[in-house]
Amino acid sequence: MRERERPIRVLIAKVGLDGHDRGARVIAAALRDAGMEVIYTGLRQTPEAVVRTAIEEDVDVIGISSLSGAHMTIFPRVLELMRAHGLDDVLLTGGGTIPPEDAARLEAMGVGRLFPPGTPMREITDYIRSWVLEHRRSPASS
Repeated sequence: MRERERPIRVLIAKVGLDGHDRGARVIAAALRDAGMEVIYTGLRQTPEAVVRTAIEEDVDVIGISSLSGAHMTIFPRVLELMRAHGLDDVLLTGGGTIPPEDAARLEAMGVGRLFPPGTPMREITDYIRSWVLEHRRSPASS
């Protein structure tokens, strides 16, 4: 199978002390139902563990669920680690209880679109598919 034809691989992560993962599990199931391969890290991961897993699993997308209010620490740290490891062709996205002004600041830093609770699943899957189609490294550049 050629690289561009393989399923989109998504890592869903819960970083820090946030112990609420129902939303992350719902998203993981919806992405699987949409034909994506999903790896779920489980609770209380570190940014370093998330990026290490993303590299090991060769993912196209890292999705972080953040309900603890630590999003302005977690997302920038994950983004910093992604850049340090050359993961420029991997989307960092996520959702949770992130105020719109913080989401705008994170997006200005390079984080992808962030989705609040209640976002239709189709909107999330369409965004991921579109981003990956546009940014996935071609086999010749690998």
